[in-house]
Amino acid sequence: MSATVDLGAVTRFAFLTLPNYSMIALSAAVEALRMANYLAGPTYSWQIVTADGAGVNASNGLSLGPTRSLREAAPFDAALVCGGVDVRQAVDRATVEALRRLARSRVPLGSLCTGAFALAEAGLLDGYRCAVHWENLAAVREEFDRVEFTEDLFVVDRDRFTCTGGSAPLDMMARFIEARLGADTVRRLSEQFVLDRLRGGAEPQHPAVPPSPRGHPALSEAAQLMRRTVDAPLAVQAVANRVGLSVRQLERLFRHHLGVGPAEFSMRLRLDHARELLRQSDLAVTSIAVACGFASPPHFSAAYRRRFGRAPRAERAAPAAVRQPELAS
Repeated sequence: MSATVDLGAVTRFAFLTLPNYSMIALSAAVEALRMANYLAGPTYSWQIVTADGAGVNASNGLSLGPTRSLREAAPFDAALVCGGVDVRQAVDRATVEALRRLARSRVPLGSLCTGAFALAEAGLLDGYRCAVHWENLAAVREEFDRVEFTEDLFVVDRDRFTCTGGSAPLDMMARFIEARLGADTVRRLSEQFVLDRLRGGAEPQHPAVPPSPRGHPALSEAAQLMRRTVDAPLAVQAVANRVGLSVRQLERLFRHHLGVGPAEFSMRLRLDHARELLRQSDLAVTSIAVACGFASPPHFSAAYRRRFGRAPRAERAAPAAVRQPELAS
């Protein structure tokens, strides 16, 4: 059984950068630690490492250094894998074996942005709750069924700390800082970064719709219901019944606030889900059609072409620079 880690005791971090990692995610994590040191005195240390010590470029073409190999790194309390674009291609055998060695040595492990893919590929997230960037969520859920992927901003589960991209690593690192230095330091850190607040881990990273206007919680409820049932879409009547509205009321609510009816909104969710699977997984197009609630591949292909202007197979064949933009929540 994995042991729960005392977050306040973790002060030395190693950030394992994968090729095309998200620089904003890594910078957010490091800057949180730097600011904690500025506010409370020297407390935290960090280093950038790779499996072999050779530096790698972030997805923006820049790189951070100096870098060290994991074997030559200074002692650290936790290692966080930093992923980004094309993470599937970035995770090689050397990285997987390096992570497994750390796990055998009982080093707490975590990830930023899409770095959770590396931990899952190494089998180190089986039985854990895990956060990953929303654009990869559909693909990894299909591939790693022993991992409980969530839509949370970040998850701390025993000796695993996983986080989405963009600025969310700052929110996760604040949990470590609060555990050691207290809530007042975190409040001052937020003020230094000119943030109105730091977010909790359970907050959703990618809501189906913007926050509903006051008095219309049924809009968010209906949209979230549609998201949860993309593989077996509900009829509009069934959705209306679930949220306590008539079909006419539901139609009016969707068209007034979102500009489309509930049936079209549901179709867009399913097709967006399909595009994520095409971009981020190796699932067959036929399997993706089924996973997104389409009765037949021709129906799926026709709907996909109307929505995105090209066939599903053409989406998969598109260059990576077109298919996979910078991942940032």
